[in-house]
Amino acid sequence: MLRQGRGSGRPSIDAALLGAREDHWTVFKGLLPFVWPEGRPDLRRNVVVAFGLLLLAKLVTITIPIVFKWVTDALTAVSGETSASGPATLAVVVTMLVLAYGAGRMMSVVLNQIRDIYFTKVGQNAVRKLNTRTFEHLHKLSLRFHLERRTGGLSRVLERSARAIELIIRMGILNVVPTLIELVLICAVLFYYFDATFVLIVLATVTVYMWFTFKASEWRIGIRREMNDSDTDANTKAIDSLLNFETVKYFGNEALESRRFDSAMKRYEGAAIRTYSSLAYLNSGQAIIFTLGMILMMWMVARGVAAGTHTVGDFVMVNTMMIQLWMPLNFMGMVYREIKQGLVDIEVMFALLQQNPEVEDSPGAKPLKVTNGEIKFENVCFSYEEDRTILKDVSFDVPAGKMVAIVGPSGAGKSTISRILFRFYDIDSGRVTIDDQDIRDVTQLSLRSAIGVVPQDTVLFNDTIRYNISYGRPDATEEEVIAAAKLAQIDSFIRSMPQGYDTMVGERGLKLSGGEKQRVAIARTILKGPPILVLDEATSALDSHTEKEIQDALDKVAENRTTLVIAHRLSTIVHADKILVLEAGQVVEQGTHAELIAKKGLYESLWSRQRQAEKAREELAHALEEAERTGALPLGWKGPVDGVPGE
Repeated sequence: MLRQGRGSGRPSIDAALLGAREDHWTVFKGLLPFVWPEGRPDLRRNVVVAFGLLLLAKLVTITIPIVFKWVTDALTAVSGETSASGPATLAVVVTMLVLAYGAGRMMSVVLNQIRDIYFTKVGQNAVRKLNTRTFEHLHKLSLRFHLERRTGGLSRVLERSARAIELIIRMGILNVVPTLIELVLICAVLFYYFDATFVLIVLATVTVYMWFTFKASEWRIGIRREMNDSDTDANTKAIDSLLNFETVKYFGNEALESRRFDSAMKRYEGAAIRTYSSLAYLNSGQAIIFTLGMILMMWMVARGVAAGTHTVGDFVMVNTMMIQLWMPLNFMGMVYREIKQGLVDIEVMFALLQQNPEVEDSPGAKPLKVTNGEIKFENVCFSYEEDRTILKDVSFDVPAGKMVAIVGPSGAGKSTISRILFRFYDIDSGRVTIDDQDIRDVTQLSLRSAIGVVPQDTVLFNDTIRYNISYGRPDATEEEVIAAAKLAQIDSFIRSMPQGYDTMVGERGLKLSGGEKQRVAIARTILKGPPILVLDEATSALDSHTEKEIQDALDKVAENRTTLVIAHRLSTIVHADKILVLEAGQVVEQGTHAELIAKKGLYESLWSRQRQAEKAREELAHALEEAERTGALPLGWKGPVDGVPGE
């Protein structure tokens, strides 16, 4: 039976970015559900109130130039003493109009600030929800995707996207429509006080202004994208270099890292200069277009004042109206620019959300029910790429409660078997079952809950030892955490630390030695308490003394559990119930240690080679001790034994 689980292609950030550049409108529509969220009547009410306040503020704003006209005309009347009611009455009128003008200005600002208060909850909720959804989705994506990712670049993408989400929502939703309404109101006022010519001039000015803005903004998008790409590249290089701090020091390549980082920053510098230069050109063009339209209208009103058909207040009103129109128009230009640039920033996030996980639960998948814990591989074939076959018709079983070890040369496919068992990848053909349940027919969560792993390279969270142990079962009590640490033979070491279980382990656990990290990993697995255990070369990176201590702890953990051991050092699995020898993706030998030695095959060859290497190390260590005793070497000198370089 053949089941494909590869998905539609190899997901990568670069491919996602290329795909996302096709349709920004889709991205914009994708944000709308976060502005009008399901099941949140409080936030929907906030959106309605914010819109109402914004429209009210626009109405107040449009009356300000009219009041300004009235004040100017009243002052002109007072100056010429033309009123039949007398200067005193006009002074009162002027005072009232000035107060009304000031009140309008204040109300416009206050209403907008109250609007921001209401909408902030909506915007921040959208930022949280979308970022959380992206974070959850990243954990659903396949192991293949994460092996290909660049952590620094991905974190930078998410950082920029978080800023862009609120910007797009706030500017796109709360400013575009109200600004258009304000433009309509201004045209109505101009038509009422003047004629259609003024309206046509305003519309022509706005049309040319927006056309220029959109064209120039599109030109700037490519520059902004280049700046983002170089920024991501620089951040990736910086994080990668700092994560590999010790490697940089080992090879004395600080200058090389500095040159690589500076090269990326040089690209960013050039793109940033072009970005801000293009912004200056855009702003200048906008100012020229709008000023020409305003000058034409003011000239027409000035002629009317000279001819007696218009008042000075009309002249002031047109000037104020156009300046007031300039503000939202200029803002709309910025809105367009920022939305387009925000879409560039956010497009990778949406592209990631569109990536389908390579491995998904099948329809109707049920939780795995572990009764005995028997594992079976039946005619399993698997390849990472079409032209790279890793496992070829592999069949074996791990009886319930027994230990089966898998050995073989590097590249034979040993670790691939553990990844398949965890269903990080789906096989090309064959079946993998646990208690006769195909692992593709059960939920991934239940499958992985039933399996505990102690990997070769234990990576810890940058948190306390307590947190890292309790990660195996987050709801465990303090007593259970300590009990697991004792079984893993690490409790006494933890208590010897000044901060005990609250000791921070550092980035990736680098403050602990290899053996200490492995013990934490063992304690974490003990706390999880799985019925099935996978030991993936758990001691291959340790020295002989530490390996013996860790092996004793692992043997205790494996008692009464179905255990699959991926082994490099054959001395650690001589007591296994069955040993499988893998070569070039095929099982070439199987049996107990004694049976395989007697066969004089590949296993016996690997065993002999390792025994010779261990004997050579022992002889070298003895010779070094003797040389140190006789004074041939300085006291305390350490030689290259067990992979430890000399000092």
